[in-house]
Amino acid sequence: MSTLTPGATRRANLLASEQSPYLLQHQHNPVDWRPWGPAAFERARREDRPIFLSIGYSTCHWCHVMERESFEDESIAALLNEHFVCVKVDREERPDVDKIYMSFLQATSRSGGWPLNAFLTPDLRPFFAGTYWPPVPRHGRPSFPQVVAQIADSWREHRADVISSAADIHARLAEPTARDNAPALASGSLLAALPALKDGYDTTHGGWGAAPKFPLPTHPALLLRIGVRHGDAEAVRMVLDTCERMADGGIYDQLGGGFARYAVDAAWRVPHFEKMLYDNAQLLDLYLDCHLVSGKPRFGDVARGIVRYVLRDLTQPGGGFCSAEDADSEGKEGKFYCWTRDELAAVLDLAGLELATRLFGITADGNFVDHSDPAPLLGQNVLSLQAAPRSAAEAALFRSVKEQLLRVRAARVRPHLDDKILASWNGLMLGALARAAAVFDDADYRQAALANVEFLKARLWDADTRTLYHRWRDGERDSTQLLESYAGLLHGVVALYQLSLDAMHLAFAVELGEQLIARFYDATAGGFWQSVATADDLILRLKDDYDGAEPSGNSMATRALLTLAAITGRADFEAPAARTLALFAGQMMHMPRAMTSLWQAADFLLMPTLRIVIAGDPQSAAARELLAAAHDIYHPHCVVSGVSGEVDDFTRSLTPVAGRATAYLCTGNACQPPTQDAMTLKQMLISFVTDGLAPPQP
Repeated sequence: MSTLTPGATRRANLLASEQSPYLLQHQHNPVDWRPWGPAAFERARREDRPIFLSIGYSTCHWCHVMERESFEDESIAALLNEHFVCVKVDREERPDVDKIYMSFLQATSRSGGWPLNAFLTPDLRPFFAGTYWPPVPRHGRPSFPQVVAQIADSWREHRADVISSAADIHARLAEPTARDNAPALASGSLLAALPALKDGYDTTHGGWGAAPKFPLPTHPALLLRIGVRHGDAEAVRMVLDTCERMADGGIYDQLGGGFARYAVDAAWRVPHFEKMLYDNAQLLDLYLDCHLVSGKPRFGDVARGIVRYVLRDLTQPGGGFCSAEDADSEGKEGKFYCWTRDELAAVLDLAGLELATRLFGITADGNFVDHSDPAPLLGQNVLSLQAAPRSAAEAALFRSVKEQLLRVRAARVRPHLDDKILASWNGLMLGALARAAAVFDDADYRQAALANVEFLKARLWDADTRTLYHRWRDGERDSTQLLESYAGLLHGVVALYQLSLDAMHLAFAVELGEQLIARFYDATAGGFWQSVATADDLILRLKDDYDGAEPSGNSMATRALLTLAAITGRADFEAPAARTLALFAGQMMHMPRAMTSLWQAADFLLMPTLRIVIAGDPQSAAARELLAAAHDIYHPHCVVSGVSGEVDDFTRSLTPVAGRATAYLCTGNACQPPTQDAMTLKQMLISFVTDGLAPPQP
């Protein structure tokens, strides 16, 4: 973020007219930044200069560091401006652009991350890339000015080699990511992948791998699904223990709820403090799973904490969910969240201070220092649970302590809020929030979910052209169409339908599903393109396959279409999803941990789908009781539907008994005897899950 001296002025560059919070952070850099687009490309061609492309996002800590050290430096800016056309991209607004150049970076260096800094030919082909470079040589890394000078020299003295190399790498990136003749997925394929999913588990702290440690929610969610169905207690324990340890750690905001992006240590105690909407949406789903599987109140409490955080701190008037909160405030990472012992003593009485010191593990030296800061704050403590209250009285006092600290913290300078609304991430949170409303039978959550979908339909959905756009901010939407937007929102609307049984939501889901297939499906080879065919500012159309911090567009699309197909009975929704799984089958079996969301889709397709059909007025009290029971059991192979709207003919034929809301439990067209009792429905569901998903007998 811009670090101009107070009172100083500097001419704004061309980013000043953009909507992206990230681009606006760089509008006063001395670098002659330009937004991604035809004007920048034309200048590079006209002046025969390469492009320096810098990709990041507004809550990216190392993006801030590199801006402070390099992009605000007049001499470095002059070097960039002399030799390159400099272009800034917000990776969250243009993940399709980011995907292309991140694929290049990973292919050439086996590393990745942001800021992503790439050097391109005037026709947009990359020839060199990296992430953060320091302003002076450090820890064996060259300085950023050295890199810039070397690239400029290569372009001037060895241009033919540079262009040839860029063309060669472009050709390799354009090759298909999946191959024909992969073995077909079968019901036993996922069980065969189980050892790979367990491998690398941290038996001490939970999670997988060493520091830095990411939650990667689709991995434990898949492992839990396999463990429950096959009675693998070890797999279930791995997931539950991981989620308990994350909830105890500093990665979870012990005062305000919600999760930070990752932990810098193996024990989850010290986070990288930025909070992302997509992380919290996926973790909300995971903690709902753990709550239903274990029955432990702690998991439900954490899920509610996530919702409180999102509704309190990330929700705009009207119902849209903002994208993220920064790690930094007042130029210091973690300052908003950390406490010195003296700060605690100024807030709490002696009993409260002693309890907080013991349970949070507070020390005078602290447990966090930002080593990227030239003048770091000292004695800072990240709050994590190191012990549990010993009695009911201590538990009550601890609740009071946290309430006091939260009130005081609320008066601090908050981290920067990235307030853009993304259809994809909002769809993920919409789905998780709708599910939380169903699991907890919470009217406030339900109302927030309904407000969110209406916000998105009003601002990002063009009903006349049936087009979904990607970003809305400050009264304006963009013109970008992305697979992940359609797939993420489809996922959310399908979940909202299963909460409400409102035929209007099902009709919207059907429209989204039809447009997703029409605009992104590759009918020749299978799979979904990340971008539309008419996008004219991309050198490649790619099919994203592996899951990172966010599930891939192909996995989201496949899962959502399969669920929609199970509700509507439409084969034209199921067929593209099934063919996509066939396309990626070889990669899925070779790298199961990299494609856990696609594996969940495959598991849904390969196992019998249980349908809970509730006939009758979905707004009646009796129907609401049955709906609450339907969502109160962990059943990842189940869909819930009503009998009106665009459901299949068999579902529409089911009727309420004696005019009162009635639940039917069916696989295919075979149903168990109907019930109007919520507890009976729950017992039927429990039996179904316990029996290993054996189809119910009529």
